[in-house]
Amino acid sequence: MKKSIMQNALGNQWHELPEALKNHYGSNEQGENDAEGKLDIEYPWFMQFPYSVMRLIGALVNRRGKGLKTTVSKIMKDDEQHWHRVISYPDGNQIIFDSVFVADKDGFIEYINAYLGLKMVAFVENKKLHYESRGYVLKLGKVKIPIPEWLALGHASIVESEYKQGDEQTFVMDFRIKHFLFGEVFCYKGVFTTLYRGI
Repeated sequence: MKKSIMQNALGNQWHELPEALKNHYGSNEQGENDAEGKLDIEYPWFMQFPYSVMRLIGALVNRRGKGLKTTVSKIMKDDEQHWHRVISYPDGNQIIFDSVFVADKDGFIEYINAYLGLKMVAFVENKKLHYESRGYVLKLGKVKIPIPEWLALGHASIVESEYKQGDEQTFVMDFRIKHFLFGEVFCYKGVFTTLYRGI
């Protein structure tokens, strides 16, 4: 069975993950893995206009909220993992956030469109999964041009852990972006349950 992007990125540390995260990041025979949960989205007022502009190119989310129903679908297509997120608001509106994960030298890159991506590395510490950004990428054909974090939104980090002892389906995630000048410029966090188990 083909390994997922995260399995390859973690290497031997994959076996240190709690079952809830293995189920979320593993791939079944169809390469599918879905989750649903509640998401809180926060960012400072001065980032409203930048995020509204960035939504035009598919980046992040430009609306705050708490306890928002969210579904996350992942599927492997060849060597790419495609993520499809649907965030639903109480007024009936939805925001769709798609991205593509591809393997990189020491981790992976998450592309929000055909040109812009975020380099990430992953590791396990105290049974928690950590992502850390390593700069941004502008892809022009086969050429990848690095963009320093300080020239973009800043440093991104994600921490994910099992929701409670013995729960093999539910996990907690916390994603934050911090800029060295402006502080924390984006945060979304929530509790999710995997609907279709991985390997």
